[in-house]
Amino acid sequence: MTVAETIEKTLTLWGFEGADCRLIAERENRVFRVNHQGNAYALRLHRPGYRTDAELWSELELVAALAKGGLYVPAPIASASGKFLHVVDGIQIDVLAWLSGAPVGKTGTTLDIGDRAGLFRGIGREMARMHVLTDAWTPPESFTRCAWGRAGLVGENPVWDRFWDNPTLSDEDRTLFLKVRKVADQELQRLEPDLDYGLIHADLVRENVLVDGDNLQLIDFDDSGFGFRLFDLATTLLKNHDEPDYPELRAALIEGYRSVRDIDTTALDLFVLLRSATYVGWIITRMEEDGSEIRNERFTHNTRKLAETYLAGREESS
Repeated sequence: MTVAETIEKTLTLWGFEGADCRLIAERENRVFRVNHQGNAYALRLHRPGYRTDAELWSELELVAALAKGGLYVPAPIASASGKFLHVVDGIQIDVLAWLSGAPVGKTGTTLDIGDRAGLFRGIGREMARMHVLTDAWTPPESFTRCAWGRAGLVGENPVWDRFWDNPTLSDEDRTLFLKVRKVADQELQRLEPDLDYGLIHADLVRENVLVDGDNLQLIDFDDSGFGFRLFDLATTLLKNHDEPDYPELRAALIEGYRSVRDIDTTALDLFVLLRSATYVGWIITRMEEDGSEIRNERFTHNTRKLAETYLAGREESS
C-alpha cells in the first residue's frame, strides 16, 4: 500500500475527497497540508510504534481542551464519524486545524528575531497560560500520557531511553553521565515534594512556537505528558543556550512566565542539564537515520559541558 493510497482513504474518512494534499514536514511524523473548500488542515501520519492509540487519543483530548481554553494551538478535527484518530493501513492518522504562523526559528541556527527578549517573554507567558489551563482541566478517565518525572528522566526505563548507556560514549563520558544520573536522582528525591508538577508540552523548541502577528502559537504536542513545569522552561532554554544574549533570554522567559503564574526556578540549571541528557538517550534508537552521527556528537558534547559546569558549581557551593 502506498502513502498516496493511504492518504486518499484518510481524506474520505474526513470528508475531504478531492482535496489538495502536500508534504510539508517529515520529522517524528509526516505532516501534510490539506486544502479543502477554502480551509487548510494539517494531516499527520504518525511514526509507527512511537505512541499507542490511547496515548495519541489523549494528546488530542489535551489539545482540544487547550484550544477551548483560548490557547493558540492546532485543535483536532473530528472525522465524519466523530473520531479524532483513525488507523489506516496500519498507520495512526489524525487531522488538526492549520495554524498560519511561522516558526520563530530553526534549532542549530542563530536566532534571527528583532525583539528577542519580547519573544521570550511571550513564550514564557504562553507556557504559563498552558499550565494554568491544564491545572484547571480534568482529563478523561482513560487519559494516558508519558511521565517526565524522576523515573522518566533518570529511572531504569526513562521516557527517552538510558542516556548513560548510549553505546558511543567514551569511558570518561559514561562515568560522567552515570554521576549525573546519580546526583540528579538524589536532587530530585530531595526537591520532588516542592516542585511544580502537572501536564506539560515537553518540546517547546523553536520549530514548535509559531508567530502570527501578535500571537504565539504552540504546536506539536507529541511528547506532552506529566512532568515538572521546569522541564518546559528548560527545553526552551536548552535550544537557545548558545545565543550570545542567553542570560537576557533566560530572564525574559522567566519574567513572562511569572507574569501569569509563579514558579520556583532554583533547580532550573539541573533541568537544563537533564533536558540535554534526554537527547543522548533519544538518539540511541535512531543511530541509523541520516545525520544521526552528527546529532549524537552534538548532544553528547553539549551534555558533557553542562554536566561539568553543573557538577563544578555543586562542589563550589558545598
